[in-house]
Amino acid sequence: MAHSLSAKKRVRQNEKRRVINRARKSQIKTQIKHLEATLSSGDLKAAGEQYRLVAQKLDKIASTSTMHKRTAARKKSRLAKKLNSLKAEKGTATPK
Repeated sequence: MAHSLSAKKRVRQNEKRRVINRARKSQIKTQIKHLEATLSSGDLKAAGEQYRLVAQKLDKIASTSTMHKRTAARKKSRLAKKLNSLKAEKGTATPK
């Protein structure tokens, strides 16, 4: 157990940050699950909108210390890959 005042304060701060970080990570996991469910249903328009929301949330979380920016980029890349493969299946891939 912490003895000094500053150590006790750090314990309190760490607990607050842990709760906030867990909530943020849980939100991301939930949104990713919704996106993957939409992808498996084959709804391109809804999947595109879900991807936009997930990417936005990942960028916001990566700007804090909750998640590293490269972790967020890797998750976005893998989700975009899944979305693009669905688009290619449907034959509506956008030319680059």
